[in-house]
Amino acid sequence: MSESAITQPAAAQPTTAQPTAPQPAPLRLVVPTGTLMRLGDRTTNRLLRILTHLGISVLGSRTLAVRGRKSGEWRTTPVNLLTLDGERYLLAARGHTQWVRNMRAAGGGELRLGRRTEPFGAVEVLDADKAPILRAYLRRWAWEVGFFFGDVNADSPASALNEIAPGFPVFRLTTV
Repeated sequence: MSESAITQPAAAQPTTAQPTAPQPAPLRLVVPTGTLMRLGDRTTNRLLRILTHLGISVLGSRTLAVRGRKSGEWRTTPVNLLTLDGERYLLAARGHTQWVRNMRAAGGGELRLGRRTEPFGAVEVLDADKAPILRAYLRRWAWEVGFFFGDVNADSPASALNEIAPGFPVFRLTTV
């Protein structure tokens, strides 16, 4: 190499550098929020299912048994039984689920807690009448199912509760 090349300023030297490749992002575990909710939901359901099977109710939890609308076989799921003004209600915090469709077809089912089984009839509550039931449900179980209701909580105005009411089926239980 010549002496002039060594003493020449760096800016004057021709550059043949390749464009730098983008650096890989640091490795992160990315779990979609919905996946976390489903995982927490499954864990909660499993725990409640075990406890209610043993006869232990957690704030009114029961196992709901409803005949399948197509198979006729019993289908079970953990639910929260709400008592409000002397009436008992089941609310589907997860929306129009399979148990809701089965309940509409069967018109009732069974509530189970340990060895006790209680048959019941069910009447679906009109959307216009759901606001006080939704409010009471959220006051009691928002810690468990509040994320299903978005920004609406027990202290929300009645108009907000009425707005979300069509998405949350509610059944009033009757004796059989």
